[in-house]
Amino acid sequence: MTLRIPLLALLLTTTLAAQIWHPAPVTLKTKWGEQVTPDNAWREYPRPQFVRARWQNLNGLWDYAITGKTAPPPTTFQGQALVPFPIESSLSGVGKVLQPDQRLWQHRTFRLPADWQGDRILLHFGAVDYESTLWINGGLVGSHSGGSDPFDFDITPYLTSGANEILLGVTDPSDTGEQPRGKQQLKPSGIWYTPVSGIWQTVWLEPVPKTLHLAELRLTPDVDAGGLRVAALTNEATTDDTFAVRITASTAGKTVGTHLMRTNREAFLPVPNARLWSPADPFLYDLKAELVRVANPFPPAPAAGAPQPRRIPRFGTEERDLYAKAQVTPGPALDTATSYFGMRKVALGPGTVPGQPAILLNGKPLFQHGPLDQGWWPDGLLTPPSEAAMEWEIGWLREAGFNMLRKHIKVEPARYYYLCDKLGMLVWQDMPAGFNQALRNSAQDAGEPIRSSVSREQHELELRRMIGRLYNAPSIIMWVIHNEGWGQYESKALAQWVQNIDGSRIVNADTGWLDMNVGNVYDVHTYQPLPNQPEPKADRAIVLGEYGGVGWPIADHLWNPAMRNWGYQTYQDQATYLDALKKKMEALVPMKEKLGMSAAVYTQTSDVEGEVNGLMTYDRKVIKIDAATLRKINAPLTGDVK
Repeated sequence: MTLRIPLLALLLTTTLAAQIWHPAPVTLKTKWGEQVTPDNAWREYPRPQFVRARWQNLNGLWDYAITGKTAPPPTTFQGQALVPFPIESSLSGVGKVLQPDQRLWQHRTFRLPADWQGDRILLHFGAVDYESTLWINGGLVGSHSGGSDPFDFDITPYLTSGANEILLGVTDPSDTGEQPRGKQQLKPSGIWYTPVSGIWQTVWLEPVPKTLHLAELRLTPDVDAGGLRVAALTNEATTDDTFAVRITASTAGKTVGTHLMRTNREAFLPVPNARLWSPADPFLYDLKAELVRVANPFPPAPAAGAPQPRRIPRFGTEERDLYAKAQVTPGPALDTATSYFGMRKVALGPGTVPGQPAILLNGKPLFQHGPLDQGWWPDGLLTPPSEAAMEWEIGWLREAGFNMLRKHIKVEPARYYYLCDKLGMLVWQDMPAGFNQALRNSAQDAGEPIRSSVSREQHELELRRMIGRLYNAPSIIMWVIHNEGWGQYESKALAQWVQNIDGSRIVNADTGWLDMNVGNVYDVHTYQPLPNQPEPKADRAIVLGEYGGVGWPIADHLWNPAMRNWGYQTYQDQATYLDALKKKMEALVPMKEKLGMSAAVYTQTSDVEGEVNGLMTYDRKVIKIDAATLRKINAPLTGDVK
């Protein structure tokens, strides 16, 4: 069966739709959303931790159709949607909710640059929610399940000269399934929001060498040892001993250190007198990785009948030393990728109160205070309207004296974490929740729910992907596995598993509700008018994973004025709102000083749909408390550091 669609008809449809595209009707818009057009939507290189010079952005207008889940691929389309905004959003231009019994089809054409001939071509998707299947020029390429992680396909065998066609079929069970989905719900209300489906992060093409190419850099700062541990991985394993990777760290164009290593190995790059990354000094080093050829560093095979030399062990010190001294073959690098890193250490250790462990950054206690950050936008939903919008919001939070945010059961585009790295914003990264509504547990329960094997496998697969894809971000200092009773299971096993995967960060097994006495953090949620104090713990840091929730609905800036616009405590004027907020934040000071509490998370950055607990309205047009006032309130907690 061919899925090829008449190209001339599609080009005519595309031209006509491009002339009439406009955002779908929505109550609220951000100033950044008002500036979005098909020509400027998310044009930045999407992967700051692994940059190549050549690439092609495929964001813009795509044809779309919504059919029954079992219907064949469409021969005509219903219109055009602006990628990378989810189909339900205003900025997509569609504003339709994909139902679990439907399939979304997204389609466009592209042409390859002439200088890409002879290269392998990768098609990257930043994220697609939820199950997607890809055809190129009618050929079935592959499929992917997972709504938050980037993935790619090698589409080289499917390409033709001239125009090429992409067809992506997407289904999404939303909250009828148990898959990780965060706060999406088909019938949004309260703390549950409008679902998203389809492409919601950048799509792009990238040429790489036809044979071996760099595929991943895994960067682990080791402050105690004075350097960076680098794993440099290629797209496939090779027995050819002449492939190596040259890594170079620099700052302001000046080389700090360089090292030669074998492919698919880990090496140590010394960083002398390292300048440590922190919120007060978010210093980042540049890193370049080059795939090169070297003269085979292993001794040549002996002549026939000669004694066999001792075999040099692989994956150890001797092999590393051989490659460090190997002779690089003259000529340009076979492949090059650039990145960056921050030198910082996160650990649990003695705090300011004897007997109460604290979260340490670079060996010192640093009280962390920041918002619960949902990452939702009225015009783009899960997709921020632009990078400028993300940068403004993170920058405003830093101006307000916050040094941390908890990214709440959502994974952001990769460029978001780059901005946190650059601006010095610590991040607690939640795993997006997914669960069976009938198996939710509460803080008073005697134990955790049992989860089916299939559900566990998908959750753990996506948890592993999240950790792997975000591993290099110095701003991320904590993995949060479970939020309240939203899919909590096997906390002890998962906490240990995550700690084994990534020993460079803190693990928060269960934020709020049912504490299973595992992980590095004892985490309490408290929405009382004055926050409850956490109990001291001799083996874990103590934190308020959520508190606050001071609500103030502001007319003309509500998602739906007819719905219940609520806060945990709701006030109707600025004076009473500010008084309540100030009392809650000031109550943290004795918890920090007398209990040795390590952190607190205020709910929340902005209003979201029916929630009015934000420090600003959902459209970010009204700031409920100015940054300077907040910075003064924050000063006893985080210091007066912007």
